[in-house]
Amino acid sequence: MKLALQKKTKIVATISDHKCDVEFLQELYETGMNVVRINTAHQTPESSMKIVENVRKVSTKIGLLVDTKGPEIRTTVMADEAGFNVATGDTVKVAGNPDALSSSEMLYVSYAGFVNDVPLGAFVLIDDGDVQLKVTDKSSNFLLCEVMNGGTLKGRKTVNVPGVAIRLPSLCSRDVEYIRWAMDNNIDFIAHSFVRTKDDVLAVQELLNERKSRIKIIAKIENRQGVENIDEILSCAYGIMVARGDLGVEVEFEEIPGIQKMLIEKCLACGKPVIIATQMLHSMIAHPRPTRAEITDVANAIYQRTDAIMLSGETAGGAYPVEAVRTMSKIAIAVEKDLQPRGHQPNVGINDKVAIVLSKSAVQASRELPLRAFVTDTYSGRVPRYLAAFRGKIPIFAFCYLDALTRELSLSYGVYSYPAAPLRNNDEFLRYAIRFLRDQGCLGSSDMVAVMAGNYYFKGATTYLEIGIVQNLISEINQEAYYAS
Repeated sequence: MKLALQKKTKIVATISDHKCDVEFLQELYETGMNVVRINTAHQTPESSMKIVENVRKVSTKIGLLVDTKGPEIRTTVMADEAGFNVATGDTVKVAGNPDALSSSEMLYVSYAGFVNDVPLGAFVLIDDGDVQLKVTDKSSNFLLCEVMNGGTLKGRKTVNVPGVAIRLPSLCSRDVEYIRWAMDNNIDFIAHSFVRTKDDVLAVQELLNERKSRIKIIAKIENRQGVENIDEILSCAYGIMVARGDLGVEVEFEEIPGIQKMLIEKCLACGKPVIIATQMLHSMIAHPRPTRAEITDVANAIYQRTDAIMLSGETAGGAYPVEAVRTMSKIAIAVEKDLQPRGHQPNVGINDKVAIVLSKSAVQASRELPLRAFVTDTYSGRVPRYLAAFRGKIPIFAFCYLDALTRELSLSYGVYSYPAAPLRNNDEFLRYAIRFLRDQGCLGSSDMVAVMAGNYYFKGATTYLEIGIVQNLISEINQEAYYAS
């Protein structure tokens, strides 16, 4: 059996336009990739189109996720591409001007209001903290900084100011361009960078609403504001990504494991998908085998019950991309054997209580009966996500009445989705779904399954849970003749 069909944890793989041929993507898909991430920091809408077209040639079930730049600050392009070296104790002048060339005379950053927002005593971290500066003096035009640890300052490197609220707008012009491109091309997810409050999510949603787009927003949590405001962010985002790279610079490193665990639990509590990202198998960019620490890191995220784990440079430009996906899949399969279903009920609001209670009952039944699968139909994706939130040990087969849902559910733990056309009634759906899964080899005639579905007269309402044997559920017995006998 293909690795992709054995694991429940989903894998997001970052793909570059420099390596995105169909054969390569097909191999990644068969090895376990569920979602393709396009990093807009390194591409254009035109170059991204090549990735989109080739992904869709491989499978219509692969989700497509596009990152925005978000309220990010970087150093500007250097006059000398090699940059310049600084040593501990040196002084550096820093100013905000996105159009100026940086040099040893003045280090410019991409945010014009940088000098006004950054106070005396603040630490300015360049390139994920490789170079650390401390603001010792400031004028109206520049910050005077002391180098706390030396290194090489280069152009277009990240700039972080831990503990300081930077008043950047939620979206830059490039973000708006990419979001409109995403709508034009039916992309599935927008991963919005550096989300601080729900207003950052709503700024993206406002653009989507203009065209009634169903693109789902993944809020990237990579600063302290995002962590502190996670409840309000989750109230309006489809899900979150724990972007540990910048987060590890913005908060103390020893806080990262606890923050990761807390964010996963928050998402589980409201039935929303969560992705753990950054340096999960970083050594596999250059080496065919991961380190023991990386294996443990991936396993720990799965033990904490994340929906998805992400690869960045490992698949975008690394020497062993297929091996990296295969490694993640094997770790997931091994860890998932140890996981037990969650017992407590997600807190998702009173309008979904029936679906939640039925989902909890179905997962509880799977602990006491030899169930082989959950089967459900969906117009919105809610029921499969609620089932996923309880982290049962058996697969969730979701039949989707909207094609886009088959890709949206590519981020949800344990969900295998299939497109379906609405039928006339519940009995027709049940027979169609069970027969389809049997014919695909997913179920045997003697297998026991749990079916969650709704009344066809009330679209979107889940109203019943049925447990039965496959051969009985698909029987065409004439009920009138049966009762007459």
